[in-house]
Amino acid sequence: MTNVKPVITWRKKRLHRKIVVCAVLAVCVVVFCILMLSLGGVFYPPQVILRVLSGEQIKGATFAIATLRLPRMLAGLLAGAAFGISGAAFQALLRNPLASPDIIGVTSGSSAAAVACILVFNLNGAAVSAVAVAAGIATAALIYVISHGAAFSGGRLILVGIGVGAMLHSVISYLLLRASKYDVPGAMRWLSGSLNGIRPEKILPLCAASAVLGPLLLLSERRLKIIELGDHKAATLGVRTNATRLTLVLCAVGLTAFATSVTGPVAFIAFLSGPIAKRMTGDGSPSLLASTLTGAALTLGSDLLGQFAFDTKFPVGVITGIIGAPYLLFLLVKINRSGASV
Repeated sequence: MTNVKPVITWRKKRLHRKIVVCAVLAVCVVVFCILMLSLGGVFYPPQVILRVLSGEQIKGATFAIATLRLPRMLAGLLAGAAFGISGAAFQALLRNPLASPDIIGVTSGSSAAAVACILVFNLNGAAVSAVAVAAGIATAALIYVISHGAAFSGGRLILVGIGVGAMLHSVISYLLLRASKYDVPGAMRWLSGSLNGIRPEKILPLCAASAVLGPLLLLSERRLKIIELGDHKAATLGVRTNATRLTLVLCAVGLTAFATSVTGPVAFIAFLSGPIAKRMTGDGSPSLLASTLTGAALTLGSDLLGQFAFDTKFPVGVITGIIGAPYLLFLLVKINRSGASV
């Protein structure tokens, strides 16, 4: 009995730390949301924001907050949360820190399809979003089929995904080179990952996907942690590994595709959220809730930096790329020094 007490104490401390971290992240997200609604050409205090959100018509404020700033804030919040939870799920499922949707090519499928719609077929709005979602899911299915062997291999899936992503980036480059110079800026704005000009109707599919797929991922966290132990141990503990893995992949890919269709491929949010959340919670495996909040906070905070910290306004994807690229290089150097394989 005395040997069990330290374990119980340690588990309680870890749970307490996780609760505190999630609470702090939630407060940061709320503060960032308020700042995104307040800051702009005209500053609006919280009381004015509450009046507008309650339905009161205030000259100037209603248009600025409800039409311009609110959709931007909701897109950053939902897309960041979707990227965060899906990236953490991929990394835990494949047991590899490189296994995020933007690294293994899932978002590249959405990007290539969207660029083709914009530059080749002259489509925009909902049509581009729908094609981007379908292409992201199809790309994930293609990567899974190509990497499928006698047994599931996360390393093989990652390598295939990187290869497919490189091929799709080549397609994007070709389309940009062949396109009219008047059409390229629109495609480049989408590719950079941006919250600019988002309208409420574009967010509705992401809201629906987040409401359905997000809770499914959160409820599967316990089974995800068991699968991390290995398929044999998971099966011994009563987890249906293939069914669970398929459910997790479908939910993560769906969230990534819907988020990408709204904001474009916001760089490194899916890649960074899980490791940051894991380090803050001090847990050996990622907390999906903490990763969700981390993704939302990173996206909203980066957009605020891009809009107000510099003389020139930058899309959110540029700021997250600046933040994420050094970490990717650090991780690759760390893997190389440790002698580990992908």
